[in-house]
Amino acid sequence: MDKLLEKISSYNLLNYLLPGTIFVILLKEITSFDFVLNDIFLGVFLYYLIGSIISRIGSLIIEPFLIKISFLKFANYSDFVSASQIDPKLDILSEANNMYRTFCSLFFTLLLFKVYELILSKWMFLKFYNIYILIIVLLIIFLFSYKKQTKYITDRIYSNLSKNK
Repeated sequence: MDKLLEKISSYNLLNYLLPGTIFVILLKEITSFDFVLNDIFLGVFLYYLIGSIISRIGSLIIEPFLIKISFLKFANYSDFVSASQIDPKLDILSEANNMYRTFCSLFFTLLLFKVYELILSKWMFLKFYNIYILIIVLLIIFLFSYKKQTKYITDRIYSNLSKNK
């Protein structure tokens, strides 16, 4: 287990494992949902997955919403790529920035679960569909995450190609 944790980058710890673990603990405290696992080895994988889902929610919902309401403004991606080659500290700052976004998403997701729990108390029949609702939501999240990541990769390719011409 120690060797596995050594191989996890600080980005993965701060943006996936830590938020996933905190989410599971807080969720158990404020709702009837309980994702805490007694098996530490399996728990690490589950909490990492939950953290990655929370991070994706931040990337796909929180960030675009904050941009739309003019709370955030980002530099052009090609400018970021160029500037990060000049100033390596930008990658560290970006990592911290993503951590803050993930924690915003963590609290937003906790609220969503609390609201869902209230909905379940009114419409009990939904409990029978929890797994299907979860699978559909996760499919949608990861489809859009895949699309967004592909765009980042494509933008980075074109940014690097335009510098080498």
